[in-house]
Amino acid sequence: MSKKILTLIALGAALNATAQKDTLVGGQLDDVIVTTANKVEQKQSTTGKVITVIDKAQIEKSSAKTVSQLLNEQAGIVICGAYNNAGNVQTIYMRGANAGRTLILMDGIPMNDPSSITTDYDLNLFSINDVERIEICKGAQSTLYGSDAIAGVVNIITVKKDIDKAVNIKATTAFGNKNTTRNNVQLFGKLNKFTYTARFAQLKTDGFSSAYDSAGNKSFDNDGYKGNVISALVQYQATKQLSFKTFVQHSSYKADIDAAVFTDKSNYFIDNDVLNTGVGFNYKTNKLTVTGNYQYSHTHRYYDDGFSAGLANYSTNKYNGIGSFYELFASYKIDKQFTLLIGNDYRFATMNGAYFFSLWGASPYKDTSMNQYSVYASLMYHSLNNQLNVEIGGRINNHSRYGTNSTFTFNPSYTINKNWKAFASVSTGFKSPSIYQLYDTYSGNKDLKAEKSINYEAGIQFTDKKINTRIVYFNRKIDNGIDYNYISYQYFNYIKQMVNGIELELTVKPVKQLSITANYTLLSAKETTQNRLTNTDTVQYNYLLRRPKNIFNLNISWEPIKDFSISLNTKYVDNKYDVGGYLKKDVKLKSYVLLNAYVAYKLNSHIQFFADVQNIGNTKFFDIYGYSGIPTLANVGVTFNW
Repeated sequence: MSKKILTLIALGAALNATAQKDTLVGGQLDDVIVTTANKVEQKQSTTGKVITVIDKAQIEKSSAKTVSQLLNEQAGIVICGAYNNAGNVQTIYMRGANAGRTLILMDGIPMNDPSSITTDYDLNLFSINDVERIEICKGAQSTLYGSDAIAGVVNIITVKKDIDKAVNIKATTAFGNKNTTRNNVQLFGKLNKFTYTARFAQLKTDGFSSAYDSAGNKSFDNDGYKGNVISALVQYQATKQLSFKTFVQHSSYKADIDAAVFTDKSNYFIDNDVLNTGVGFNYKTNKLTVTGNYQYSHTHRYYDDGFSAGLANYSTNKYNGIGSFYELFASYKIDKQFTLLIGNDYRFATMNGAYFFSLWGASPYKDTSMNQYSVYASLMYHSLNNQLNVEIGGRINNHSRYGTNSTFTFNPSYTINKNWKAFASVSTGFKSPSIYQLYDTYSGNKDLKAEKSINYEAGIQFTDKKINTRIVYFNRKIDNGIDYNYISYQYFNYIKQMVNGIELELTVKPVKQLSITANYTLLSAKETTQNRLTNTDTVQYNYLLRRPKNIFNLNISWEPIKDFSISLNTKYVDNKYDVGGYLKKDVKLKSYVLLNAYVAYKLNSHIQFFADVQNIGNTKFFDIYGYSGIPTLANVGVTFNW
């Protein structure tokens, strides 16, 4: 493997190609401040972790997209469902890892759904208008963030910074085809020692048929969507060193869905809502930083296939999940070279539910719970000349059912000069089995162990005044992945997976008015699991379901005159495979190219008009077998600032 790494690093230097425009800036290695890499504020140039930062400017140019669609344009990320009808399941695959192996954070706090099979958080519950910044940290991050961070973490940051006025108002409204409306209102400000933010966002659309009408008779009905997000946050700066915060967010949506692949249903819907609330504090001096957070979440998911007169068979599903998260961590600057981070967290989750089928009656799922307690530490070294940076850390996790496991990370980086930086890492990750996988009446297995992985990566990055570049090679191995056994009809530790990949990122700015960004992801995978055609033997697949081998994204932004900007975005997705059905061959989905455009005109400091078009050529494509990809979607809108 070492020969491959050295070859790829040399290739990266020769190609002089890759990086996010917010990741490397200026003509030297950047001084962008990030918090996700090590839970504390630090210059990105002092960490060897692979961080991508999506800043506020880029988010504002994506106001007609969803959070899933914006993330889907980043290197190494595939979100299955991002380009399907609104309200569809959004499954995030980072660096080829399976569902539930990428941890979603909101303002640094883990978000998951204890009522779902894989505990992954529903990205439909975020509004892009509430997002100030996104930090993506790739590679196993379980040492700092615990379970589910096998492939990395996505930190969705909603906290506003640099507020100085007492009252600020921002409002956006947009209209599009499919009877689509988007509305957002924000009220924020600073009053003495208090800083506050209140937001409301809504998305409504008639949508299109979720299931694909393969017969072409146009009889499938449209599947609509209505979602709301309400949130508020208050911070109090008690002293120069000590601050407190409290927050609440309620997200809900109702979406029409269809019965199955290629199968329409006019009275089938899902109704999901989540309440998140919590408190926290931060104490900071020149040497010591102490942070504490507590979060409570309540998830309610309801599926109804729609009773109607004359319908003999119908069903409903209800799931409730409650989660509590507590953490306390501190960082201490021992001297100019060494910083120590120590922390602990406690997680409690419980769920219950009920399944009702008209022919069988009710099948309740009783209250079941689990908890986890973890301690972790990380030592960071920065040489006096800031050239060599090393992080080494470990975590011990104790689970109420499967017992104890541990993880580690070793992450060195070396700044060669003001333009070049090399980095590498070795780290382990884990995923705890979910309540459903442990305790479900029919499929649960109380003997499940945590899924574990070992990850390697190496790369090099370069920047000058016009070109920003990065190339990364990564390798991940899993030997005891949690999977479903179609013979015993229970979950078990069985799957083996090895993924090799390359991520290339490029930003070129030939003139001030023009910026070109691109990224390319290559996945080469081997997965050993049950034969999906027979279920009776073991087969090694040389591909991953719903994850293409090659993906390419290109964005061109141009400002021909002051206050007027144009952005063109194209995406190429290679052929990929999906499940063809029970005991059927996997189905090959064709490659496709999407073209999108965004135009904005700033009338003055208070008013900006914008227009957005996705899938300009109305390309017919499939990310999920049997379900329709988006047609041409157009939006026009206006943003007001006071």
